[in-house]
Amino acid sequence: MPNERLRGSITAAGLHLKDVAKHVEVNQKTVERWIMSGRVPHRTHRWAVAKLLGTDEAYLWPDVMDETRTKVASEAEFIALYPSRIVVPHDRWRSLVDNASDSLDILVYAGLFLPDGGHPDLAGAMIKMGAEGGRVRVLLGDPDGDAVDLRAEEEDIGSSMAARVLLSLNYLKPALGAPGVEVRLHNTTLYNSIYRGDNTMYVNTHVYGAPASQSPVLHLQRVPGGRLFDHYQASFDRVWDLAVPYEPQPKRRTPRREKVS
Repeated sequence: MPNERLRGSITAAGLHLKDVAKHVEVNQKTVERWIMSGRVPHRTHRWAVAKLLGTDEAYLWPDVMDETRTKVASEAEFIALYPSRIVVPHDRWRSLVDNASDSLDILVYAGLFLPDGGHPDLAGAMIKMGAEGGRVRVLLGDPDGDAVDLRAEEEDIGSSMAARVLLSLNYLKPALGAPGVEVRLHNTTLYNSIYRGDNTMYVNTHVYGAPASQSPVLHLQRVPGGRLFDHYQASFDRVWDLAVPYEPQPKRRTPRREKVS
């Protein structure tokens, strides 16, 4: 049976079969067989195609969910469940940042707790990581966007959410423009906040009417063949692609009053 999900996703991404083949490093005929005969490709090829198309491999190939190895690996990725973010030990947030050497990804609306207590020298740690060749990507909610306003309304905190975003930006000011460090603003509805350092990830779920600090947190560790870690990472990447780079506004100087003689 033809794989119409794969065909449709390739078209929706504005790509051709040759583009997919080149990205995955296979022959174009192989990609055609994946579509026309419904053949399920090798695991590494599935991951590469799913990432290219900005979707989940389970959507493109539902049968992979029946693989015993995939289920076992996914279960192994799950480390712990915290009933709320406030009970996650502070040293876990610090180690998440300080132990990352390759990639540090943060997706939040404001995430003010992190520089405000979880890791007071967050900007310095980001600068150091970027200088050593790592990649730091931070996604904050657009303080002028509808998504931040809606979340503030749901939590019944008025304009406080936008103010928190601006405070976080102020904390990160020393790292703005540093090599390897990029901050973007998003206007996306978040169902989770995501904090990823290399192969470690914390996913803070969002619950309607409750602040993120009072909502559960999943602690995940990437395991080859697992789906949980990469599922959330794909979500981060989709928001990243939709977000816009943050450009600090020049500070306006208040004109001096002329003295009246």
